[in-house]
Amino acid sequence: GKYQKWAKDNAFASKLPGDVKAEKEKAAQAQQSINAHMTEQKLSERVVPYSDKLFKKAAVEWLIATDQPIQALEHPKFREMIDIASRTTQGVKIPGCKATCAEIMRMFKNHLTWLKTKLNV
Repeated sequence: GKYQKWAKDNAFASKLPGDVKAEKEKAAQAQQSINAHMTEQKLSERVVPYSDKLFKKAAVEWLIATDQPIQALEHPKFREMIDIASRTTQGVKIPGCKATCAEIMRMFKNHLTWLKTKLNV
């Protein structure tokens, strides 16, 4: 009608119930087409760019949260772990408790086997 023509000519958004409903449907369709092009990325998959400041903050927070001695950052095995992790291009996958426990037991068994062969010689 006249109101819709006037609203269009004057760049005014019509507030008639039918026009409001149509505008909402149009916006919903636009959102759906945007959503189709978006992919959700898990928080753990996001790679944060490295900086010395960020690493220092994370290292200090790790020391505090896990009640580690300050010297833990200077331990050769800690440095080795960081050196290995720094070579990745897609983030680091940290093993869970079960996998860690299984690896500790495997390493212990291998060490006992090695020790047994050395002591039997």
